[in-house]
Amino acid sequence: MKKMITRLNLIPAVFTVIALISCDHQVTDNAPPNTAGKLSVKDSLLSLEYDGSKILIIAVNEPSSEFTVNELTDNRNGKVFHLFTITSKNGKLLNISGLITAGKESFACEADRRIAGTQIVRHTYGPDRSKLNRAVYDREKDWLLSVDQSYTSANVSITPETFNSVSNRYAVVMQCDQVTVRFRPHYYQKHRGLSYFEPWKYKVWNKSVAGWCSWFAFKTGITEENLRYTAEVIAETMKPYGLEYFQIDDGYQQAGGQPETWIHPNEKFPAGLENLAAFIKSKGLKPGIWTNVANHDSAFVESHKQWFVTDSDGSPASGRWIGYMLDGSNTAALDSMITPVYSHFKETGWQYFKLDALRHLLYEGYNSHSEYFNKKGVDREKAFRNVVERVREDIGKDNFLLACWGVMPAVAGLADGCRIGNDGFGYAALAQYNSFNNVVWRNDPDHIELTPAEAYRSCVTTSLTGSLFMVTDKPEVYHTSMIVPARKSIPVLFTMPGQVFDLDPSRSMLLDRTMTEMSGSGEREADGSRTTPFDLFMLDLNMPWESWIVLGRTGASERMVTIEDLGLEQGKEYLVYEFWSEKYIGIISDKLIFDDIDSAFNCQLFCIRAKTDHPQVLATDRHISCGAADIISVNWQENVLTGRSHTIAGDEYTIVIHEPDGYKSSGINASGSVVVRNTINKNIHRITLLNQTGEDISWTITY
Repeated sequence: MKKMITRLNLIPAVFTVIALISCDHQVTDNAPPNTAGKLSVKDSLLSLEYDGSKILIIAVNEPSSEFTVNELTDNRNGKVFHLFTITSKNGKLLNISGLITAGKESFACEADRRIAGTQIVRHTYGPDRSKLNRAVYDREKDWLLSVDQSYTSANVSITPETFNSVSNRYAVVMQCDQVTVRFRPHYYQKHRGLSYFEPWKYKVWNKSVAGWCSWFAFKTGITEENLRYTAEVIAETMKPYGLEYFQIDDGYQQAGGQPETWIHPNEKFPAGLENLAAFIKSKGLKPGIWTNVANHDSAFVESHKQWFVTDSDGSPASGRWIGYMLDGSNTAALDSMITPVYSHFKETGWQYFKLDALRHLLYEGYNSHSEYFNKKGVDREKAFRNVVERVREDIGKDNFLLACWGVMPAVAGLADGCRIGNDGFGYAALAQYNSFNNVVWRNDPDHIELTPAEAYRSCVTTSLTGSLFMVTDKPEVYHTSMIVPARKSIPVLFTMPGQVFDLDPSRSMLLDRTMTEMSGSGEREADGSRTTPFDLFMLDLNMPWESWIVLGRTGASERMVTIEDLGLEQGKEYLVYEFWSEKYIGIISDKLIFDDIDSAFNCQLFCIRAKTDHPQVLATDRHISCGAADIISVNWQENVLTGRSHTIAGDEYTIVIHEPDGYKSSGINASGSVVVRNTINKNIHRITLLNQTGEDISWTITY
């Protein structure tokens, strides 16, 4: 009888080689080669080397005479594919195990859309152990290593093993009669068409970005007075929960577009912008400011014609929405028109920059006047990128830059965030560019309006996907119950995409249109849209003490989902809790059947945890992650459940405990807090604590 290979029983030959890969993975600033790897086969041991590192080592439990290895390398327009297939000669199952070694920014994921099953937009937080994962993506070197799906019997498991400051390792276990391993170097850059994506040169902004934007609240009617009042309200009602940024939008500047019209505001701001930034900071918020790249002052442009794009007759060219177009290939133009504005704003305390009208500069501007750049022998996309690059340089790497609006591949590596859709929030775009989020940039679905119809599902989808989170309501809204979904959705966790493909590819498949569009009016083909057939959003949460999932449901297209669809281990029981209604759904073992969506929320949020045989935390009411954003640690030992949590001063904090039959608590203790409610309903124990200082608390429940 053959000896089965498991994670705890790897073939000893693998360990012989592990020492070699512990030190040969190097992180550099140089571009990795866009070449196939080097496959080596020695007896039953296979290894794949790329860019000087052994990224895969696997061992087969049969002698080499019992299986074949076939290899294929192909290059299609710069897209390199390197595949190898291991096939059993006699049709018996092969047991294969080993390790993948990748960079410290790597993560396990799905590489291709699943052939069968319910499709869910997935993001992950922490080293992910989902059964759905069949790949590892290495962001530092932009390579993807995956195991193909198979119609034959093929069980695949890719599980995080060790994570450190140099590299991450993943255990690979496969049981199959045939398996295909697929390697794709320069995955996002070549295979996904993002030619400026060079992740070895930059990091994605990895802190929560949650704030308030003035646009839908006041439009161009902002004044120094109403912004000061709003900042006071936001600081009081939202800042304690994780809202940090306060961004003023269109309406403060003078007409024209030249530097002094931005630096010196209109009469509605008598104290000036520097004073306003200082006031916002005094409230504990980070000041943000809107600007655009348009210029509408014909007299100014005529007198500085050498800085602007011109028509065939030599007169300044103009376009809708953009006015006159600054020539991004002209260094003097950037020195004179860009640097004075953004260097000044940086020096006077602004920390978040929304750079608008970029699509109009590219579409109505550079694309519509391509002949101008052709005559100069200038790449118009590079000229466009020069404008954004100069803004990036002037504001510094420590301040946040949002490119607005529409998906623009040319801003990759420059902008920290990108507005991926039209004006106004659209969660559908988060299913159309889900693979870009926190790999290329932070996705911005636009600002959220806290209305009864949209607040809950807008907040849920934005937070579960780890996207840019901006609200945009009048200050009086923040004294109503409509702020509840926003409060419970921030701070935003820095997630990674669970899929490195877009679940809804109907928009991202048209990304090449950005260099052939000549009008930026309204929604364009590549922009994230308002509709999508997908309304399930899942976040896999992997904390040091436990892993669980949170599933958001924004529509009724799916009536049920299986354990397999959720990437959970079959054969186990799972507890299900609906966050908004605070309802314990019960125990499932094969599928979750959805109830109707409550019109009070217009969405559902399920916390799903593997059931244990002892009391366990099911959820907290602080954050939609059901504990990942607020719980510091949890431990069960000798009939005592202990934990530590972040709290908010003066805000009640409820811990929801599932207690199996036979367990009854005999005492509750919480440092620095009082127990304001303590209720038990069958197996669900709710403990509500109140801490007046906002300090971290320790809590203990004795059984």
